[in-house]
Amino acid sequence: MEIIKIDDRKKLAFPRFHHYNLAIRYIVEQGLEQNYLLLPEATKETTELGSKYSPDYACAPFKHTLGSLIEAVNAGADIVIETGGLCRLDYYGALQREILRELGYRCEFVNLAEYMGGKKKEMIWLAKRLNPKVNIPKLLAAVYDGVKMAEYLDDIEALYYRNAGFEAQEGSYRKAYRQFLLEMQVAENHGEIRDGYQKAKQIMENLELRRSQYPVRIGVVGEYFTAMDAHSNQYLQEKLIRLGASVERYLNVTNCHFRAKESALRPRIRDYVQFNMGPTTTWTIHAALDYAKRGFDGIVHVKSFGCTPELDAVPVLQNISRDYHIPVLYLSYDTQNSDTGLDTRLEAFYDMLERKKKVLR
Repeated sequence: MEIIKIDDRKKLAFPRFHHYNLAIRYIVEQGLEQNYLLLPEATKETTELGSKYSPDYACAPFKHTLGSLIEAVNAGADIVIETGGLCRLDYYGALQREILRELGYRCEFVNLAEYMGGKKKEMIWLAKRLNPKVNIPKLLAAVYDGVKMAEYLDDIEALYYRNAGFEAQEGSYRKAYRQFLLEMQVAENHGEIRDGYQKAKQIMENLELRRSQYPVRIGVVGEYFTAMDAHSNQYLQEKLIRLGASVERYLNVTNCHFRAKESALRPRIRDYVQFNMGPTTTWTIHAALDYAKRGFDGIVHVKSFGCTPELDAVPVLQNISRDYHIPVLYLSYDTQNSDTGLDTRLEAFYDMLERKKKVLR
């Protein structure tokens, strides 16, 4: 008689957050030895679902993450993990838990904000809560590999948006980038992560480019979640490279968590800011000032509607724009946005930058 082994591992899910779900999947499956429910790309229905059950005053990231959580539970998740955050999103976990309960869902809910104090023993306690049989050394190794994957994801993405607008063969950069993401999605060990990264970087660096002598360079700054998450910002960077721009975005997990703390950046912007203005704002202003000093042609500032820290950053960005003669386009997102309206604004902004660049030459 054939013995059928029953998989008693739990299914964990995390709200969609750009490409970082691939690194989270690796940590969950290789470190916690649990199943990870990797959700497909978000759709309009995801946003509508989150908005339907969200308070009106909640920011767009709250609505996006709630929509993801509901879809995850409907897809069979046993445990859902709320993101936590650097701003009031850090307080939203308790509210999202209550919303899920009122909707009748009885899955286990983990509010990651409760474990963000940085104490190692708290994180180990959480790991044992998710899997009482967890192997701590194996988990730590997987966390290290997951962090490296996040860094590789950020590095390849940066290379993609910097050069894809000038590819000689249409779609070649996109093909290489999608293949890299697929390899990270199925990676099961450190070697596969490293080899996938090195392969993608080599392929991209060898692709033929037709870069103009004076390409339009645009820097993206703004609220952490919306600036990074392509679905939340209506694929802003993709739209910019299709227009022919070289695009950079300083805000990512690597820069904002592994490389530069907020307090270390503040002295670099002391001519414009004398104190802490709130989560991510220092990174926004630092990046904008860096783009201006490096001679970028324009800056796009992205935020969710009503985001207080980024509202405070706007006057500072206006001062940088005035001092360095660099145009800034301000984009505010909620859950009801028009692709046509965004396309029109981006096209007008790009055309202005291109004409300005030709005049100055």
